[in-house]
Amino acid sequence: MLKEFKEFALRGNVVDMAVGIMVGAAFTGIVTSLVNDILTPPLSVLLGEIDLRNLFITLRGTSAPTLDEAKELGAITWNYGLFLNNFVSFLLISFATFIIVKQINILRRKSHKQSTPTTRPCPQCLSQIHKDAKRCAFCTEVVHAK
Repeated sequence: MLKEFKEFALRGNVVDMAVGIMVGAAFTGIVTSLVNDILTPPLSVLLGEIDLRNLFITLRGTSAPTLDEAKELGAITWNYGLFLNNFVSFLLISFATFIIVKQINILRRKSHKQSTPTTRPCPQCLSQIHKDAKRCAFCTEVVHAK
């Protein structure tokens, strides 16, 4: 059983998945910092520093000015402010992730364009010729551009 587990754990897919999870965890830190440290402060200035966490309705029990105080008093509350806060955070994190992935895709396209081969083999002598060449410089064979 230990041998089978070792074979399973060392398969390429499992190792790739483990690396993906670790990179994902690090990526989460980057996105969270982008949202909390870069996107949220200007948004707070624009919205007048609204604290969504303390928007709630007391359904049963003693009413209080803050959610923490209401919870301490044992009130049952409908915490729509926390939901709005989580929803806004989700939107910001989704937007930040979209921007980061979009930039990564742009970089990938640029590197892919740079790695596109500019030569090909001559069909007659197999020497490397320019991909748009019409005649081989080595054997003078007429070649068709691809």
